[in-house]
Amino acid sequence: MTATTPRQVAEAGADRRLPAGDDERFVGYGAMGVPFRSGHYLALRNMQASSVGPAYRTIWHRDPAGRWTIFTTVDPQLSCPRYFGAAADAERVPAIELGWRDDWTLEVSLPGRLSWQLTLVRTAATAALSGMGGAMPEAAWNSSAILSSMSPMVRLMLHAGRIRLAGRTPNGQHFKAAPRAVWRVGGGTARLDGHDLGPLGPLREQTRLGDFWLPQSGLFFAGGARFSATAQSVGPVAAGSRRAAVRP
Repeated sequence: MTATTPRQVAEAGADRRLPAGDDERFVGYGAMGVPFRSGHYLALRNMQASSVGPAYRTIWHRDPAGRWTIFTTVDPQLSCPRYFGAAADAERVPAIELGWRDDWTLEVSLPGRLSWQLTLVRTAATAALSGMGGAMPEAAWNSSAILSSMSPMVRLMLHAGRIRLAGRTPNGQHFKAAPRAVWRVGGGTARLDGHDLGPLGPLREQTRLGDFWLPQSGLFFAGGARFSATAQSVGPVAAGSRRAAVRP
């Protein structure tokens, strides 16, 4: 990637094409995950291209009791709940708004519900991983063996708890994550349903959805993901879309 800041990479990716394949493929950027000391957790996906439907945005929220909700701008069967719905509620929303204040500050809004600001930073570790990710060929990103062997190295470099780049989702599909560029979330604030989620910080116990472990320190990515093609979609929990209230 020739672009160097998160904003440049995000904007350059708007015209990015999907890699070839007969699996289910996505390309975009977002917050891999951001934990809060209060026990809340937020993640963001802005998928600019999808092989199963239109581009979409999702916000993932975990409350302190461990309940996950995925807010999605498209039919849940065409976005993240297709793979993670067995472990999370799903709620379709009219819009998720994104705006870059500058090259390193992203503002996220779920109108009437969530106001979230992320300040991103480059570190020696994220710069090294981004350089490696940009140089890796597509065949390497499509190899479960290579991704599995990379996962321990990524964990040691980022100090963000357990990370798996390949595995199985709660709905049973196999996933391969390709974070070609990575930055640290150095700061930020969030208010959900009128509640301040408090300072950033690791959860008491790292959380996961299937084999997908959410990082214990905030990480932002640009890249893509692959999932095994399957008729299975939204799980029984996510199928009942209902309004989720924040739990302070």
